Amino acid sequence: MTWQFSLTGLLIGALVGLTGMGGGSLMTPILVIVFGFKPTYAVGTDILHGAVFKTFGAVRHRRLGTVHGHLTLWMFAGSGPLSLAGVAVASWLQHTYGDGVQSAEGYAIGAALLLGAFGLAAKTFVKRGVQQSDAPFIMQRKDKVRAVLLGAVFGFIVGLTSVGSGTFFGLVMVMIYPLTIAKIVGTDIFHAAALLWVAGFGHLVQGNVDLHAMAWLLLGSVPGIWVASRFTLRLPQDALRLGLAGVLALSGIKLLNVPEASYVIAGGAGLLLAAFAVWAAVESRRRRTERDAAPAPAG
Repeated sequence: MTWQFSLTGLLIGALVGLTGMGGGSLMTPILVIVFGFKPTYAVGTDILHGAVFKTFGAVRHRRLGTVHGHLTLWMFAGSGPLSLAGVAVASWLQHTYGDGVQSAEGYAIGAALLLGAFGLAAKTFVKRGVQQSDAPFIMQRKDKVRAVLLGAVFGFIVGLTSVGSGTFFGLVMVMIYPLTIAKIVGTDIFHAAALLWVAGFGHLVQGNVDLHAMAWLLLGSVPGIWVASRFTLRLPQDALRLGLAGVLALSGIKLLNVPEASYVIAGGAGLLLAAFAVWAAVESRRRRTERDAAPAPAG
């Protein structure tokens, strides 16, 4: 398979470019469920692909000045080493328990997807730490300790499952650090790129990366994000984030092999489609009302 990987990369890149959200979390479940990758190889390929993929966004945010350098470094002090521990545990699980879809690694990915879905949903409602002004944030000792611990915990999860580099860090930063939305997003993406390079290199050394598949994924994802980022999608960010959370949750249920999972997934997919149909109907009615209320052009 070649063009199928590029098409998948194009869709993921377009989603990230249009919405600015962590659609990359979908890559690992797609590789496992759709393409039949063994979980450890899906994780390694996804992480190294994400490292290249997110570097483009990281460079852009650095040029825009939306990266808090000190916070990035302190988070990376914890996430870099612990991501390699996650890689080591993933390889150990593969050798000890096998690497089928219903293996220990597969269950770990499923659990991380459910946690990631919860994190995405929470990001929709948690706004308490967001600052309106871009006043300098000088880190104190307790802030640095929190950053290292944050990086260590979630860096391990990323190295083990590839899930969370664009979800967990941003959510916790919103809750505990006084930054603007732009600084949170920029710092999150810049740190994620650095973290994924370390974890990706670890998986590459362990032989967990399919370089052929990664190259074809990048052939689609890089143009996808560059082209799509030039357009604006007229969908509310909260609705998109909740929809993506629903898809991640259904993927996690599939990988966890939940009893009657097929019925749960079918029901969840039906609810997502119904919610989208309701939103489309409401949005269409709103636009029609606005058009009817608009004054007629002077003749």
